[in-house]
Amino acid sequence: MKYLLLILITSFISCKAQTVSLEEAAQCHINPNCPHFTYAKDVNNSLQKYLGTWKGNLNGKVYEIKFIKKEFQGNYIKDDLLVGRIKILDSNNQILYNTIDEIDDTKTKFRGLNYSDDLQSYMMQFSGPAVTSCINRGTIYLNMNITDLTKMSFIYLLDYDITNGECPSTFVSTIPQKQRIYLTKQ
Repeated sequence: MKYLLLILITSFISCKAQTVSLEEAAQCHINPNCPHFTYAKDVNNSLQKYLGTWKGNLNGKVYEIKFIKKEFQGNYIKDDLLVGRIKILDSNNQILYNTIDEIDDTKTKFRGLNYSDDLQSYMMQFSGPAVTSCINRGTIYLNMNITDLTKMSFIYLLDYDITNGECPSTFVSTIPQKQRIYLTKQ
């Protein structure tokens, strides 16, 4: 009976909710000895450097991005992550896309995933306005300048998926694909 009680207590302790760092959670894809966890927490404050408003230009367009840190509760795991807001202006300062003032995080459709396996990029999922038969969603890879934390760049890679019908030849994704955009902290 004593041994049964000891086994039950040990099992209870090992099944207890475990918190891991974002970095450790990101490497679980390549680490076969990754512990079971219920919370990927920013214990190292590694998301701090991304917070705030950033601006950059590409091909005559101005990109203004604002990042905030949030705690997100999924079905099985809780995560600390970035939520983004973005405004894109054309060369005449006309708004092409804007979620900067959106209060509801779910409506921005710009949410953090975690670090890449090699911990070199922070990945975020972005979805622009839906266009019939076109793909306007993908992953943004944020890269900090390690010598100047007021500089950052990102690259956007569209998801490839099956669509019904043909996307119009005039379609342009909200954020240009496979082009590095350089940002400066404001």
